[in-house]
Amino acid sequence: MNILDKIIVDKKREVILKKSIIPVSQLEASVFFEKKTISLSDNLRNSTSGIIAEHKRRSPSKAEINYSFSVEEVTKGYENAGACGISVLTDGKYFGGSLDDLLLARATVNIPLLRKEFIVDEYQILEAKAHGADLILLIAAVLTREEIKTLSEFAKSLGLEVLLEVHNQEELEKSIMPTLDMIGVNNRNLKTFEVSLDFSKQLAAQIPNDFVKVSESGISSIEAINELKPFGYKGFLIGENFMKTDNAGKAATEFISKL
Repeated sequence: MNILDKIIVDKKREVILKKSIIPVSQLEASVFFEKKTISLSDNLRNSTSGIIAEHKRRSPSKAEINYSFSVEEVTKGYENAGACGISVLTDGKYFGGSLDDLLLARATVNIPLLRKEFIVDEYQILEAKAHGADLILLIAAVLTREEIKTLSEFAKSLGLEVLLEVHNQEELEKSIMPTLDMIGVNNRNLKTFEVSLDFSKQLAAQIPNDFVKVSESGISSIEAINELKPFGYKGFLIGENFMKTDNAGKAATEFISKL
């Protein structure tokens, strides 16, 4: 069993447990539930930098990235830096995140927030909305076409945008549907953790222009972004590169100003 399979097994257990404790009615009573969402896809289309900055404490491939920042410091720094949106990891076991991180981010900034999570159930989309997210991530590698359709339709019914993540041609072909806003190509193979920008380059031409193209993972330089822009990419998700510094906001500011 690879790491991705393990995460999904744990996630399904976690969702069953949470459903037994927090009823849907409680999520729907959240102050954020009626809040109008902010569009990341619009921000990316109209941006010159296209940076989606990430709050990420650790990951399975890098045990610890940074535990010294508060969510407020990081997200405020990203907003001040001119990021188009912020990705907030909410998985606890493997990434050291939580839904509280999303809530604190929402209380701090007024730019689009992505709930970065392994979504396997509509309940998690309700959680995302209740904690102030503007969009969700769906990962094609762990979902069937039918699941992608059901989950993306449900997200849209709540006013949330959908970023779908793919890693290869097969995942892309099974996933394309009108209920997606953005298609992200993960440059990191989630099964082997190998990273290469070639994944983004190879898939670019296969992604219809109706979707905003996003390149994710392994982007650590201005050169990488300049290399990907001619392929039609409008969004660039960067986490580790900013989080591993002493000041994520400052690192993002310097990076974006160079762009």
